[in-house]
Amino acid sequence: MRKTARYTTLAAAGLLALSSLTACANDAAGTASSGSGAKGGGKGEKVKIMVGGLDKVIYMPAVLTQRLGFFDAEGLDVELLSEPAGVQAETALVSGQVQGAVGFYDHTLDLQVKGKAVESVVQFSHAPGEVEVVSTKAAGDITSPKDFKGKKLGVTGLGSSTDFLTKYLAVKNGVKISEFTPVAVGAGPTFISALQQGAIDGGMTTDPTVATILDKKAGRVLLDMRTPEGSQEALGGPYPSSSLYMQTDWVNGHKATVQKLANAFVKTLKWMSTHSATEIADKMPADYSQGNKTLYAEAIKSTLPMFTVDGVMPEGGPETVEKVLKAFNPTIQNADVDLDKTYTTEFVKKATG
Repeated sequence: MRKTARYTTLAAAGLLALSSLTACANDAAGTASSGSGAKGGGKGEKVKIMVGGLDKVIYMPAVLTQRLGFFDAEGLDVELLSEPAGVQAETALVSGQVQGAVGFYDHTLDLQVKGKAVESVVQFSHAPGEVEVVSTKAAGDITSPKDFKGKKLGVTGLGSSTDFLTKYLAVKNGVKISEFTPVAVGAGPTFISALQQGAIDGGMTTDPTVATILDKKAGRVLLDMRTPEGSQEALGGPYPSSSLYMQTDWVNGHKATVQKLANAFVKTLKWMSTHSATEIADKMPADYSQGNKTLYAEAIKSTLPMFTVDGVMPEGGPETVEKVLKAFNPTIQNADVDLDKTYTTEFVKKATG
């Protein structure tokens, strides 16, 4: 069983066991839902991809590509694995456990300044798909990020993209990183329990967790970054987030395989742009809806605007991400980042041609 990120406050410690169980349940669900699709019937070149949460709507193209049979159509034997947070997917990639990771693009910048050459090869999104929510109890005390001071704020994991974005929103609004407490609570049931029990006052999460929180009236939306407009308002520009990123050396040594992956993912993004949220929900594993397919379809509908239709990096996106990271990350603040080496459009442009 994989360990989830460590909890940073005693109040949240009690959620650790539940979080671990949830993570393993999600892994099991991901593996079970893959079936012959994940194994490709034993045919084609084997590729392992670690996803920062298979059941998160922001990473939906990974499972959807498999369910639509597009990996198989390209002759690929893709196995999708799951970790509860994107930072753990990054670790799996860098350590060589997997050939690809589905997570946030910002990890490529963070890794570059640490001496690791990693690049986004398919850009799923041009907005974070993230929502900052506050608990019903704390709603009167937190009306903007200016009120983060002294608060406990949930993130999926320390060093995750939700952690990055939370720190940026705080600093942008005059709150020092040392003045609030980030708490690693994962997503789904563990996040919701932390919110309901007061282990966190608010936090950053994605659908379907957001939809469930609103349905349970456990909290309300403070900032919505599921659309390009929401990203522009909160972050000052397009924010490329979920992506397929890989080690540059592996990409250069396996271009034919990477092209097949790009073909499959771009096909999925185009399919998503021409189908309704309900039609998309129908293609996803049944257990992802947690017994409420209508609510799950609503969660997909709310998040769909974040996705690109062609997998191409949005213009100005890398610059926005660099600006966000430089606002609070001392390692990146004092480093020259070569943005051109953090992504490539070589494969998606061939896929769309």
